[in-house]
Amino acid sequence: MSVVVCGSVAYDYLMEFDGEFGDFILPDQIHILSVAFNVPRLRKEFGGCAGNIGFNMKKLGMEPIICSTVGKDFGDYRAWLESNDISISGIKIIEDMYTAQCFITTDQKNNQLTSFHPGAMEEGHKNPIPDIEGIEMVILSPDGKESTILHANEMQNKGIPIMYDPGQGLPMFEKSEVLNFIDQAEWIILNEYEANLLSEITGLNQNEINAKVSAMIVTKGGQGSDIFVEDQVISIDPISVENEADPTGCGDAYRAGLIYGMTNDLGWEKSGKLGSMLGSIKVQSHGTQNHVFELDALLSRL
Repeated sequence: MSVVVCGSVAYDYLMEFDGEFGDFILPDQIHILSVAFNVPRLRKEFGGCAGNIGFNMKKLGMEPIICSTVGKDFGDYRAWLESNDISISGIKIIEDMYTAQCFITTDQKNNQLTSFHPGAMEEGHKNPIPDIEGIEMVILSPDGKESTILHANEMQNKGIPIMYDPGQGLPMFEKSEVLNFIDQAEWIILNEYEANLLSEITGLNQNEINAKVSAMIVTKGGQGSDIFVEDQVISIDPISVENEADPTGCGDAYRAGLIYGMTNDLGWEKSGKLGSMLGSIKVQSHGTQNHVFELDALLSRL
C-alpha cells in the first residue's frame, strides 16, 4: 500500500539571523516597513512539503508517491531522491519554468520569515495523481490552487481518504473552496495559527470543524500537539532536546510519523508520539532532509 503526498518540491535557502526580528521591527511603523537582516550563514537544501514528508516516510520504510511539478533545474533534486530510493514517478517536469524556491530566515528565538517562489508548482493542475492500485490515503500539503482542487476531487471520486494539510496556502482559497476541502477530508492537520485562520475563513468554530472530520490534529511547536477525535482531546507532549539547530521541516517530519502510525494501526496516541519523536530528531539537524533515525528504536519508545 502507498501514500500519495501532494504538494511542493522545492529548493530551500536557509539563512540564520543572529538577533531577534522583534528588536528591528517597530510595531507602530509596520505600514512603512523597510528592514534588512544580515544573515551570516546560508545553506541550500532540498525541501518543499511533499519532498520533506516523502523523505521521512521513506526512512520509516513506507513507499510514498510524491505528486508534484518541478522545473528545468530539477536535476540535483532528482539525483537526491533517486539516491534515497524515493520514486519520482508522480513528479512532472515543466521545462520552461524553475522548481519552487523557498527562502527562510530564522532568528535566535526560532521565529521565521519566509518568502516562496512557486515556479513550476503553479502548473500542478497539469499533473494528475498517478492511476495506480493500492493507494491507502493521500495528504494534500500546500500546493498550487488549481492543483489542490484537482487532486482533492480526484481522490474523492476514487474514494481514497484525504488528509487536508492547508498550511500557508490557506489565504489563497475562497470560503466556499475551503469548506469543500473540509467536506472532502477525512482528517485535517495544521498548526495553531492555521487552525485559527481556518475558523476565520470558514466562520466555523473548532468544535464545528471537528464534527465534520474523523480527526483534527493541531500542532503547537515546542508545546506538543492536540488530536481532536470524536469527543476527546488527545494531548501529545513535546519531546525536549538539548540542541535545537533548525525548526524548518519539523512539521513535515511530524506528519510522516503520524501517518506511519495511522497506516500501521498504532492508534492516535502512539501515532502522535511517533510524529513528535520525528520532529524532535529533525530539529536537531540543519536542513529538512539530513536527519537520520532507526525505526525500531523509535517504535520501542512508544
